Amino acid sequence: MKWLALILSLSVIAISCSVSTSPQRATFRQLQSGKLKEDTSYVYALPFASGKTYRVIQGYYSRLTHKERAAIDFNMQVGTRVYAARGGVVTRVKKDGSRGGLKSKYRSEGNLIIIDHEDGTRAGYWHLQYNGAFVNVGDTVKQGQLIGLSGNTGYTAMPHLHFLVWQRTAEGRWQQIGTRFKTAQGDVYLRPYKRYKNPFINPNQP
Repeated sequence: MKWLALILSLSVIAISCSVSTSPQRATFRQLQSGKLKEDTSYVYALPFASGKTYRVIQGYYSRLTHKERAAIDFNMQVGTRVYAARGGVVTRVKKDGSRGGLKSKYRSEGNLIIIDHEDGTRAGYWHLQYNGAFVNVGDTVKQGQLIGLSGNTGYTAMPHLHFLVWQRTAEGRWQQIGTRFKTAQGDVYLRPYKRYKNPFINPNQP
């Protein structure tokens, strides 16, 4: 019954996630399937606590609703601790949103954190709970540092953490990109509906 409710909810999650027309979709599919072996991309830590396991309910370019989205949705309850998947400098924070749902009036309510990385990429963490951001613009954060609490704010169908990474194109536009994560199963591109454990060892995590 629980899974039935989850699958029904997935049909409407897409409208809470930004859209990308990334030209790298075909290449990413080859990397994800293992047909393309050479890959020197950065390996991110999973954005949740060491030793914890969470399910991916929407993956990169998923056929269900992320067809043109290079983004990951983790099934997380409100109040779940969110950790930086990569170190960098915080460039945007919103934490005063208190509402969420499938109405356009909730779009501006979505709480978020954006962190810029040293190679020019940036990562976004969306739908955080009210006052659920523990960093401020200008802060330097380390990989594995506690940065906030997941929630259900903004234009969203259910509690989850929406994570994505962008890089600039040669024309200067921001483009979403798929990323690898370090998991208990190895360095992989995450797949929808699968559960992943964070093997990252961080003695500073509470």
